[in-house]
Formats: sequence, structure tokens, C-alpha cells
Amino acid sequence: MEQRVSIVTLGVGDLEAARAFYDALGWRTANEGEETASIVAYDLHGMTLCLYPWDKLAEDAQVPPAGEGFRGVVLAYNVRRKEDVAPVLAEAQAAGGRVVKPAQDAFWGGHSGIFADPEGHLWEVAWNPFAPLGKRGEFQWKGCS
Repeated sequence: MEQRVSIVTLGVGDLEAARAFYDALGWRTANEGEETASIVAYDLHGMTLCLYPWDKLAEDAQVPPAGEGFRGVVLAYNVRRKEDVAPVLAEAQAAGGRVVKPAQDAFWGGHSGIFADPEGHLWEVAWNPFAPLGKRGEFQWKGCS
């Protein structure tokens, strides 16, 4: 197995509301106009983020759809400067998300905060002084200490 992630699919209770949130952040769908309206795809640098109805995703995975509280996953969006963390959190809140951890200095030497999208999926917004982003926003752990 090659060391990579191709797609992250988030199960959502309200597909249109979830799409409206990510669209409000300025993201553009990759599958606009396709006949299937049951999945929303956003092409990112080197991977895709998909939104899919929660119950259908559980059915496809052949697992029960019940699940509440912390899901054991936090997605991350890294920024180029420490000063960029708070504005991204504010943008997510303005789009309908909820800031669950305000921007603050982190124990590991960076600066971060966390927001929940309308479905409760957690996103960390972080500035890491040990891993500058590439030209297209690429993050690589190598170099972090």
C-alpha cells in the first residue's frame, strides 16, 4: 500500500446544509452538474474531500449508523502565518460553523484553534513554525520537531 490518502469522506445528516457551509468558505465543488446529487466532492491539492449522507455511508461500510460525541478524528487546515489562525476560525463561524477552541499558542510551539462544521466534524486551524507550507499549501510533517 502506498503512503497516501486519496479521499476523506464525511458522513453528513443534511447534505445540502453541509455543502452550503463548505461553499460559504469559498470551496468549489468538483462534481458540479453531474447527474448524481448524492455526493459532493471538493478537489484539494493531492486529494479530495467528499460529503455523503451519513446513513448511506454507514450502509456502504456495513456498520451501524449510530454515533455521537467525539468521533476520534480531527481534520487539519494549516496556515502560513500565526496571524492567519483567528481569521480562518472567524470565517468558519460566519459560514455556520462553531468555534470550539479559540486561537491560542499551542504546547508544541505553534498556534491553533478548532472549529466544528455544522455536522460536528472538527477542524484544527494551525500555524506550525517548524513546517512551512509549500507553494500550493502543501504540508509535510518532515522537518517538524
